[in-house]
Amino acid sequence: MQLNTLKPALGAVKHKKYIGRGQGSGKGGTSTKGHKGAQSRSGYKRKRGFEGGQLPLQRRIPRYGFKNPNRLSYKPINLTALHQLIEKEKLVSVDATVLAQHGLIGKHDQYKVLGQGTLQSKVEVRAHAFSASARAAIEKLGGQATLVNSDA
Repeated sequence: MQLNTLKPALGAVKHKKYIGRGQGSGKGGTSTKGHKGAQSRSGYKRKRGFEGGQLPLQRRIPRYGFKNPNRLSYKPINLTALHQLIEKEKLVSVDATVLAQHGLIGKHDQYKVLGQGTLQSKVEVRAHAFSASARAAIEKLGGQATLVNSDA
């Protein structure tokens, strides 16, 4: 084998199709694009989901549902989580800044105290909302359940 006898493998090299070079080439005139229509025009690009002019799937399927832009969503905090935090940090009052510092809520989250679990110590809790059972459990021990004005 010598360098001057090397050739690429059979079928590895394909010649470019020359189009639009006159009728004698066999690919002149419409340049293999057919007559008229979007695909024969310059700048044509098929849109995603295009089905040849048929009504596309995303328009055939009905829209449904409703998203309320004024919906209030609260991050739930159970009495169990509050109790663990109070025992660990020896707290007498709990509010958003304390909960955010310990990673129970985000800095701008609104939260609701729920009644799952129990408390063993008197504590003042400030929250955006309380469930009835959580409020009863806090006040039963002599603590306070205070509502905080939400900014939203």
